[in-house]
Amino acid sequence: MPGSVEDLMERAAAHLPAPVAAYLAMGSGAGIAAAEATPAWDALRFAPRVLRSVTDVELRDADGLLPFGIAPATLQRAVHPDGELATARGAAEAGARMVVSSNTGTPFRAIAETGVTWWLQTYLPPDRPSAEPLLQRAVEAGAAAVVLTADTPVVARKRDAVAARVWGEIDPAFVGAEHPRTPLEVPERGEGTDRYREKATDLGPHDIGWLAAVTGLPVVVKGVLRADDAQRCIDAGAAAVWVSNHGGRQFDGALPTARALPGVVASAAGQVPVYVDGGLREPRHLCGAWGLGAAQVFLARPVLAALALGGAAGVRDLLLGLAEELVEACRLLGATTPADLAGTVVKSEHHRGDSCGLDR
Repeated sequence: MPGSVEDLMERAAAHLPAPVAAYLAMGSGAGIAAAEATPAWDALRFAPRVLRSVTDVELRDADGLLPFGIAPATLQRAVHPDGELATARGAAEAGARMVVSSNTGTPFRAIAETGVTWWLQTYLPPDRPSAEPLLQRAVEAGAAAVVLTADTPVVARKRDAVAARVWGEIDPAFVGAEHPRTPLEVPERGEGTDRYREKATDLGPHDIGWLAAVTGLPVVVKGVLRADDAQRCIDAGAAAVWVSNHGGRQFDGALPTARALPGVVASAAGQVPVYVDGGLREPRHLCGAWGLGAAQVFLARPVLAALALGGAAGVRDLLLGLAEELVEACRLLGATTPADLAGTVVKSEHHRGDSCGLDR
């Protein structure tokens, strides 16, 4: 992977139309949560192990997939003409999971035809049955899991002037390809319409079971920052919990995921896998996530940058480049698998006391 991920993102920002670049980069409110994400990973320190053979490093799981994948993101066709189709092709070639936004601008079946292993991200509307057609199409197209975004009872305010420019200048065909034509879901504007922006404000643990019953798929709950919430998800039947603050795009000032992860991992205590996203930009960040107990890491903005500049090949090269660098990082830390990194992270004073009341 030539150059750093940060360099890639800077070049992509210069390449994209200004309102698109601004919309993808922005956080909510004053942007505090978005700005703190990467520095929280930077603050981690490691104690490498020595006198251990690191000749053979294996990153991939039993299915041949990388331990880092692609987080859900909308507006991909505004980033590149082929949108999610290019992202899926790049992920398939690299052997990485892709989580597809329910606001995708590309039909599920077209994404599935690339051969990518994919999960569906979904919000739930106030009227749960209205979500069933979309969920059923995802199941029929081969989604392997459903990811419930739990941190969006309402969509947090962004910088309104920039957001207005984006929705005024982006072709509405870029989003909403999979939404049925119902009063709650308007495909012409996707997430940009007021009607579709309405989310369930009564979301609860019972919805995990409902989604599992409707889809027959494992349900991952995304947007968990608290240890007690993680346990509630597990008790309700979640197959995994995903530590995320929505890329800093929901409550501004929410805990960085690097600081929330240890408490959630402690609460899960091996009952289910814990995933994480948010501000990961360097191989050492991913090593830090695994060292703190994450089973899978997900990336969004770096992937969008690679998509913008190189389409499917750009996404593939980003993922394979990271994998190559991670082999070196694992060797330097004395690990032969991501799981071997457990216990190598030395948390600084900056990272103490963030388990939100359930430190075990």
